[in-house]
Amino acid sequence: MPLRVVASRPDPALLPLPWSEPLADWDEEHLVPLPRGLSRHVVRVITTGSDGSTYAAKETTEAIAHREYRMLRELRNRELPCVVAMGVVSGRVDEAGEELPAVLITRHLQYSLPYRWLFSHGLDAAQLPQLVDAMVVLLVRLHLAQFFWGDVSLSNVLFRRNAGQFSAYLVDAETGELKDPLPDAMREHDVTLACENVFGELLDVKASGDLAEDIEPHAVIEMLQTRYDALWRELTGAEEFDRVEMWRVEQRIQRLNDLGFDVEEIEMVATGDGNGYRLQPRVLELGHHARELQRLTGLDVEENQARQLLNDLAAYSAHFGLQGKPLGWVANQWMVKVYEPIMAMVPEEAWDRLDPAEIFHEILVHRWYLSEEAGHEADIFDTARSYVDNVLPHRPSISD
Repeated sequence: MPLRVVASRPDPALLPLPWSEPLADWDEEHLVPLPRGLSRHVVRVITTGSDGSTYAAKETTEAIAHREYRMLRELRNRELPCVVAMGVVSGRVDEAGEELPAVLITRHLQYSLPYRWLFSHGLDAAQLPQLVDAMVVLLVRLHLAQFFWGDVSLSNVLFRRNAGQFSAYLVDAETGELKDPLPDAMREHDVTLACENVFGELLDVKASGDLAEDIEPHAVIEMLQTRYDALWRELTGAEEFDRVEMWRVEQRIQRLNDLGFDVEEIEMVATGDGNGYRLQPRVLELGHHARELQRLTGLDVEENQARQLLNDLAAYSAHFGLQGKPLGWVANQWMVKVYEPIMAMVPEEAWDRLDPAEIFHEILVHRWYLSEEAGHEADIFDTARSYVDNVLPHRPSISD
């Protein structure tokens, strides 16, 4: 059987790779020393070696590889947080003519971290709610899009730092299904499965000695269930109000915006007595602040990072009295005179520690501490130099 490649955007540099060898046998020339999670399949982070393009390659059956490839593409088309499917390599045989598994290729998610790396690098009970919240937001977003995961676990998620918090991305969709509508029973099954799998994974981490002593797995599962229920209720729950309380419509929209969700459609139905309305959000999409920042600056960052950068942009505008200027022009000035010069201060050897937007967020936090010590606002460029010299070197490299 000849080698067959199905891809959305083929990278010609992938073709010369040693597909006639099992992934487990590939030498270091084609591998990248980046952290990866546990998997029941053989998974390797690979490079073409040409332009430094990095991919995740997973061995599986051909049918499953093609199904997951199509599912990941559909999820990306719906702008959901998941890895980008690049292609499937099938028809592989070794030098003896024996068939090898097909390989699903996804683009490596930059600055992403598996949960075991986070725990082994000091994640404690104070940070754990942020990890749970990221998992909850991911699951809720998938359910809002009518996606049944069927295999919810920490092992099937990658995390990215997000202004001191985390964002979660789906990396395994082979059991997923799109249902329209998604029955509540299937949605609740996903949550139950998440609780069971996360509990077991935390016990494994505890057995390995990487789980902080102040983290109790039972409490984590209770937190996951409680926070999922609360977010789902806030995003989808209906509420009734009197005709004289129309302000509550804007209040509900503002609460959802504060959570990072844009409301594209709201249904309002008069109550039976005609004295009030029943309000129901219909179309919700996370990324309110990220889309605004990208529109103004072109930066593609996580939602909480975007919120922080927009706040700094607003402070810059107020400091220099630019409120009356076009916002796009102000954003350009902020990029040229603040953001880009600060990013230029980061030495090349530190680029694999944090992504640029997270570095900028940490510099803003560092400025707050320096300002508290000095009794006045610290200069942003002095702060950046202090951060690069004294804080950034102590952040672990993701290749460690």
